[in-house]
Amino acid sequence: MGGFLIKPPFLISYFNLSIFYGKIKIDRNIMRKSEIIILLIILLSFAVGIYLYPQMPEKMASHWNIKGQVDGYMPKFWGLFLMPIISVLLLLLFILIPRIDPLKENVKKFRNYFDWFIILITLFLFYLYLLTIFWNRGTRFDMVLLLTPAFGILFYYAGILIENAKQNWFIGIRTPWTLSSEKVWDKTHKLGGKLFKAAGVISFFGILFKNYSLFFVIIPVLFFSIYTVIYSYSEYQKEKNH
Repeated sequence: MGGFLIKPPFLISYFNLSIFYGKIKIDRNIMRKSEIIILLIILLSFAVGIYLYPQMPEKMASHWNIKGQVDGYMPKFWGLFLMPIISVLLLLLFILIPRIDPLKENVKKFRNYFDWFIILITLFLFYLYLLTIFWNRGTRFDMVLLLTPAFGILFYYAGILIENAKQNWFIGIRTPWTLSSEKVWDKTHKLGGKLFKAAGVISFFGILFKNYSLFFVIIPVLFFSIYTVIYSYSEYQKEKNH
């Protein structure tokens, strides 16, 4: 009986270590590395907002028009914390999507690409957040021009994600025709990936044409998005008629 009541020290250590490593394993399953990185960026955003709160104006510039001129303001609290709050909501959404998708097994096949994409989106929002803070502290620059290369990087990587995305209900070019046929999905995403990478490259040309930089960002993406929808319909009709 005594042997069961009094455990030798090495056994106690072994059991404690087993429990400790078990907890670490569980924690790793709960949060992926990408989610931890995003959470750290969000916490940094909140820390910056809290630290700078006393130094910021009561009304903060929050929106710029196509010419890079301020045309919208918001109260200091929302100016400093709206972007971090949006990042939190996006993080929750991105955590949820791979877990509730009926085709979650397909999502696992390109999960690394998806993880990097959500990290890039979070970094993009943090970059925009910092630009807004610098502007409201008195630094003047062309907001549209500085955002142009950031959009270019985001669009280019979106193309990489699209090229590697397998059929699912939330991520990629989801039309009735890509969701109805795996072949149409694959063809549309191979083309769409190339087009979105091209849109990313085109965005960088906006740096050279300051007065039209936003057009280099918006028009290619809109055109390619519409084209891929039409292409998916066309490919579905071809498959259906064969």
